[in-house]
Amino acid sequence: MRIAAISDIHGNIYALMKALEDIDNQKVDMIICLGDLTGYGPHPNEVIALIKRREIPCLKGNYDASVVDGDFTFIRNTSINSFSLPWACEEVRASNKFYLSELPTSLDYNFEGSKIKFVHGSPNAINEYLFEDGVNTQEVMETTDCDILVCAHTHIPSFKKFGNKIFINVGSVGKPKIGRPNITYCLIDINENSDIKVKFRELEYEFKRIVKDTKMLNFPTPLVNSYETGNE
Repeated sequence: MRIAAISDIHGNIYALMKALEDIDNQKVDMIICLGDLTGYGPHPNEVIALIKRREIPCLKGNYDASVVDGDFTFIRNTSINSFSLPWACEEVRASNKFYLSELPTSLDYNFEGSKIKFVHGSPNAINEYLFEDGVNTQEVMETTDCDILVCAHTHIPSFKKFGNKIFINVGSVGKPKIGRPNITYCLIDINENSDIKVKFRELEYEFKRIVKDTKMLNFPTPLVNSYETGNE
């Protein structure tokens, strides 16, 4: 079983198109999206349409939940979010808000005898950050009943073994925080012997297109610059 796990597209249709093009060349059995289709980027409706058209199982991200609520319920009230959240709430169509509202907060599968759980933040909260060396991550991995926990939200790809359990953060397709303006996503291979292989894909894409779009829409300069630098 080969799974491509993507997340945190954040309204960046150009990055999503490039990621899916690469995934199609990887001969995967399944694509799963861990959420945050909206926020920051200028094309949330186009992103949602493509995810729906490809019939990709998808989770609700914390930004998606806040766009549905119309408030800072699940996101930080920062200077960028004070622009991005109202903009996304106005931009995202009512039908797409309904789609976001109906998305699950976790998905559980059993592949080749391995239990795998997909969440956006953590099994405890949609907006909890799980870093590989975090104390809370250790606690989550000790208490989870799955063999593989796959999360996102931090925008930083990582992989770590906790005893017999595996922790994976898939990174971000559309809003990287790796110091480079590149897409990251994860390939997970599970064979019949429960042998698990994890590989991260980092892809360049035409980020100048989204920079141009955000400038035309008068997005805040720090937000525009983040697409060029790969930093928050």
